[in-house]
Amino acid sequence: MPSSMSRGELPSEEQAIDTIHAALESGITLIDTADIYAPSWDQMGHNERLVAKALKAYGGRPDDVVIATKGGITRSPDGEGRNGSPEYLRSAVQKSLDALQVDVIDLYYWHRPDRHCLYSDVIETFAELQREGLIKEVGISNANVEEIRVAIDVLGDGGLAAVQNEFSPKFHHTSKPEMDYCGERGIAFLPWSPLGGTGGNAKKVGESYPAIAEVAEAHGVSPQQVTLAWELSLGGHVIPIPGASRPESIRDSALAMELELSADDLSSITDAIL
Repeated sequence: MPSSMSRGELPSEEQAIDTIHAALESGITLIDTADIYAPSWDQMGHNERLVAKALKAYGGRPDDVVIATKGGITRSPDGEGRNGSPEYLRSAVQKSLDALQVDVIDLYYWHRPDRHCLYSDVIETFAELQREGLIKEVGISNANVEEIRVAIDVLGDGGLAAVQNEFSPKFHHTSKPEMDYCGERGIAFLPWSPLGGTGGNAKKVGESYPAIAEVAEAHGVSPQQVTLAWELSLGGHVIPIPGASRPESIRDSALAMELELSADDLSSITDAIL
């Protein structure tokens, strides 16, 4: 299960680095970031640079740790935009390589579709970047089933490594079909905001969903841990990516990988939510 640093209230750099180290020490092997994860529009790459600094302070990246990042969203004083042009994406990849201090990006996502571009054309740009050795694996984010099909058509069977969509007890009606579609085709599905996102939703997941709270109380663990364990049970291809800004929260999230819920536990949550 990966760790992604949230874009909510920013922790200090020291706390952020401690959180990344806690994730690694807890057995997490995927760190998810993006070029737009930054305090302001003119600090693109901030979180990527932080990840690089944390790994260096850790003594280097462990051999089994994968770093994923994303590109395709622009930021300016006027807000966010989209750019799926080959020129922009090539520039974004190079900036991410520099920020992460790596020679190749393990997993690179198209962050959000640019509706001014033909979807297949943008995926072909990603395929070219892969052929050139700049990225190892291709992923797409915020994609519907039709877009996943297009990506598979362009990349070929086995060419699309991962789909990262929003999915949680709060948000699932328009993402469960994508989860199932990926499972049928051996594509990793990574729910973002798996606990319900910012604004206090993640903290209140137990209050909002009594079925989760009951299972958590029975096992003596947090509702957040139960939620992640339930999502992991939805398929071997499902890899939740909880955001974390404190070492304590990522350690608790990581324990979901070891939490054993009974069939009755899981069905009670599924019946209440899906």
